[in-house]
Amino acid sequence: MTTPILALHNVNKSFGPIDVLHDISLAIFPGEVTCLLGDNGAGKSTLIKLLSGVHIPTSGSIEMAGKAVRFANPREASNHGIATVHQFGGTFPLMSIGRSFFVGVEPVKKFGPFTIFDRKLANAIAVRAVRELGITRIDDGDRLVGGLSGGERQALAIARAVHFGANVLILDEPTAALGVKEAAHVLRIVLQARKKGIAVIFITHNVVHALTVGDHFAVLIRGAKAADFRKGEKSREEITDLMAGGEHMAELEAEIDSYMETHDGHPPPLAE
Repeated sequence: MTTPILALHNVNKSFGPIDVLHDISLAIFPGEVTCLLGDNGAGKSTLIKLLSGVHIPTSGSIEMAGKAVRFANPREASNHGIATVHQFGGTFPLMSIGRSFFVGVEPVKKFGPFTIFDRKLANAIAVRAVRELGITRIDDGDRLVGGLSGGERQALAIARAVHFGANVLILDEPTAALGVKEAAHVLRIVLQARKKGIAVIFITHNVVHALTVGDHFAVLIRGAKAADFRKGEKSREEITDLMAGGEHMAELEAEIDSYMETHDGHPPPLAE
């Protein structure tokens, strides 16, 4: 297998006396979808913020293409090719599609002695980029982002990241607020990004969506990596049980069964 484009080695993160991430090691490869699974409070959001430069690890190291990196802020992570798309797309509802697509890096042109925003060029590039991802309903770059559906906003944000050269694409719960049809379209876009050779980190608690697009899976429980496996190595039921603490439930069921066997079928008494 090729060298990981992004790798974490024994990463820990604490906020004062509170340990949030414990000894996380993870390898992300180009052209693969790595699904980061976990229930609420598992540590997924904190891990995203470490990778995108919002937080700095308390200990451990992060490497890109085999070289150690340390992101002091999100811009540094972006300069290294890491793009993060949050649940609601990170777009601006009252901006046009073209303006939102190029926010912060606007194309310009000369108008006499003035330099102005090249609206026509921005609109053309934004519409083309989104349509390349299969969103054919968008044909007007002057349309307000607020008029787009949730799936279209996700597509716009992903298209922007791909256009500006992201080689690691972090998607934070991209299907959580979408209906079935729109979620399916976003999953198709994820597969298109993988086909382009981009390393996709797909954060979700939806096991069905993860199994649809994932190549590599990591499960977080209470800030620690509980499992790391490839596609086909675990069933949907095994993953769901793992995320929900199924192993602990199985131990509890075994204890109850053992008690009932030795007490004429009576369940354990309720604690007073």
